[in-house]
Amino acid sequence: MIPVQNVYYMLAYAFQVLNEDGYRNVATEQFNNVAELCAAILTKGVSLQLKRGLGRDYISETETLSGLRGKIDITESIKTQTMLRRQMVCTYDEFSVNTYMNRIIKTTMLKLLHADINKSRKKEIRKLLVFFDEVQELDIHTINWNQQYSRNNQTYRMLISICYLVLKGLLQTTTDGSTKLMQFVDEQRICRLYEKFILEYYRKEHSEITANASQIPWQLDDDFSDMLPVMQTDIMLSQGTKVLIIDAKYYEHTTQTQYDKHTLHSNNLYQIFTYVKNKEYELRDKQHEVAGMLLYAKTEEEIQPDQKYKMSGNRISVRTLDLNLDFAEIRKQLDGIVEEYF
Repeated sequence: MIPVQNVYYMLAYAFQVLNEDGYRNVATEQFNNVAELCAAILTKGVSLQLKRGLGRDYISETETLSGLRGKIDITESIKTQTMLRRQMVCTYDEFSVNTYMNRIIKTTMLKLLHADINKSRKKEIRKLLVFFDEVQELDIHTINWNQQYSRNNQTYRMLISICYLVLKGLLQTTTDGSTKLMQFVDEQRICRLYEKFILEYYRKEHSEITANASQIPWQLDDDFSDMLPVMQTDIMLSQGTKVLIIDAKYYEHTTQTQYDKHTLHSNNLYQIFTYVKNKEYELRDKQHEVAGMLLYAKTEEEIQPDQKYKMSGNRISVRTLDLNLDFAEIRKQLDGIVEEYF
């Protein structure tokens, strides 16, 4: 289980907005669980957003009215016989705070009221919900998380990400309809945070190297590439002629076991090897040195991978990052990778 404070540091790197003045005091608070942390970040973020003003947009509304407004829906008016009451069904655009992003935030805050967080935090949430009185709640199972961001709503990006973390990674509904807190071990969600944290750490703390999540083109003998999957790296570090491709993995079990023998996850090894060899061939006309690394989050298992291989001329290593340590020690582990390879 990752200490809550370290989850905050991971979020702070993944979302640089958390390093701004408005969020600084969150870093010094003590939290009993990740739900508390997410609630603290969300309440602080929503408070700041309220000072800027909640996002508004033109929302299409349909209503039966005595006076005309917008467009008359003739078909619906005849169907419902509203004309007998001297009314018409009208459709019009309302400049409203009932935007989809605000609805996601309200839905998340309402769910947090049933989570394992302290009473004072719940009181903060209830105060904020007053400003969302005109905002409708969403069904958490059908939320569209693929939102478009622009200059006007950029401040919502981190808030929606926290909402996603809460609703997808922390809360689950039981068969009787009540909501309970899950352990923060949802591999898919924490893995994405783990990847983004490492990438943003290197971008912020090691300006001497280039850190990107670059795609690697397939090196084909002809131009036929139909149905080939995209080779999307988690982290690619480069400096001069050196390149290190890192695949960040967060699993409950870092190795696979068969007949009491521990081996690496074969698909992970095949993947990093494929990335390295295609990148190697892409740089064949330049001086280069390409290496690959599988970087697992350390688990409580006895056997943890820490291996170095030489495969077809390239260094491929497998190691673990211990997220249970004090964050200063996590820094040393990440900085040590840069020192070793660059």
